[in-house]
Amino acid sequence: MSRKLTIKAFKYNPLSKISKPHFVTYELEETPFMTVFVCLTLIREKMDADLSFDFVCRAGICGSCAMMINGVPKLACKTLTKDYEDGVIELMPMPAFRHIKDLSVNTGEWFEGMCKRVESWVHNEKETDISALEERIEPEVADETFELDRCIECGICVASCATKLMRPNFIGATGLLRTARYLQDPHDHRSVEDFYELVGDDDGVFGCMSLLACEDNCPKDLPLQSKIAYMRRQLVAQKDK
Repeated sequence: MSRKLTIKAFKYNPLSKISKPHFVTYELEETPFMTVFVCLTLIREKMDADLSFDFVCRAGICGSCAMMINGVPKLACKTLTKDYEDGVIELMPMPAFRHIKDLSVNTGEWFEGMCKRVESWVHNEKETDISALEERIEPEVADETFELDRCIECGICVASCATKLMRPNFIGATGLLRTARYLQDPHDHRSVEDFYELVGDDDGVFGCMSLLACEDNCPKDLPLQSKIAYMRRQLVAQKDK
């Protein structure tokens, strides 16, 4: 037997002089295996064409549809409405990112800045010979390194982070994960001292309060806790020299 869902969506256009932050309530029939993304699509198609939210893949791969769902950052496309017993779902844009409109925020702008800040590319002084075989590394090292490339840059770990919300310049769990990825990559020739210069301060690894909501909410179950601890151990040793 289907039930009525009550969707309360935040609406606000910061570019409009007359727009004011408010919630709009929509009611619709729940269907089997319905997700929050499906709800939003139905609302925009049948009730409110002006409602803004982001999506690309609809399969938990792109990370675009991340938003606050009843106060918790989640992917709308992977969140089932049946998990909310009272049928009331409140939607808000994620904090920590520049608000665009309604449920849309600019995560791309933040991630671009983060990538530049941690110099997210392989640093290697060797001249690449594209005709030669790629330099070999042990399979277990490759697996451990490329496991960290599964981050979909949804921003959920950033929106979950109390440190980030209190300190805007904090690099966040995804920034520390990115530095760990290059620190353990044999193709990257930077030293621990080089990484210390990038994230060895209170806006980097030493600012993390270890509340670990980042790992609790990560939709890809990335090892954020262990990699933050790894970075901290490496950089503490450098600090004590």
